[in-house]
Amino acid sequence: MQYSKVEICGVNTAKLKVLREKEKLELLKRIKDGDSAARDELINGNLRLVLSVIQRFVNRGENPDDLFQVGCIGLIKAIDNFDISQNVRFSTYAVPMIIGEIKRYLRDNNPVRVSRSMRDTAYHAMQVKEQLQNELNRDPTVEEIAERLNVDCVDVVIALEAIVEPVSLYEPVYSDSGDTIFVMDQISSCETDRDWLDEIMMKQAMGELSDREKQILSLRFMSGKTQMEVADEIGISQAQVSRLEKGAISKIKGH
Repeated sequence: MQYSKVEICGVNTAKLKVLREKEKLELLKRIKDGDSAARDELINGNLRLVLSVIQRFVNRGENPDDLFQVGCIGLIKAIDNFDISQNVRFSTYAVPMIIGEIKRYLRDNNPVRVSRSMRDTAYHAMQVKEQLQNELNRDPTVEEIAERLNVDCVDVVIALEAIVEPVSLYEPVYSDSGDTIFVMDQISSCETDRDWLDEIMMKQAMGELSDREKQILSLRFMSGKTQMEVADEIGISQAQVSRLEKGAISKIKGH
């Protein structure tokens, strides 16, 4: 496989060496015996791993060189702390270490700092929310949380929003027998979805679907309901709704 030349921290990433797992294990054994040259070789042999990890963070506007250097710190920590007696691949151990180091860097260097008082309000709000859920057997409203805390509703909303990290719409939240439910599946459909469904109906593709599939698509895209709401209404699991919805869409796309 050919990689295009990309300079990062003065390193030509196209020429980065990729080690096989057996080679990594041999180097780790030598490192445990005090071989510093083996340590350097293992670091250099895993720089592409660092590069692959930082790709998920570059869209935050951070300097790739900075992220790469921080990722290398995580890699070095992984090398120094890896236990070769455990039956674990080195990359499986190293990736969370690299991610953790980058997240710590982003948190400590985030220009938008959340005040201590706002964090306290948010954490108290989450505690009160859990208490009210147990008392009311339902999710409490913002007004109920604010009343229990004796603060304004706006303060509760702002505090909770301040501590929430952005989540990708394609972040998986549940998986059942290979059927993955993503964050976007939990969100009510918007106007563009209804326009899209109208176009589908004009093509008469709906006639090829079962009654259950038509019902699910109608509830999802015409009524704007979430998969959980659809599941509750028709009496099946959310995973089944997701599976049927994706199957119906696949049929329509193949029309």
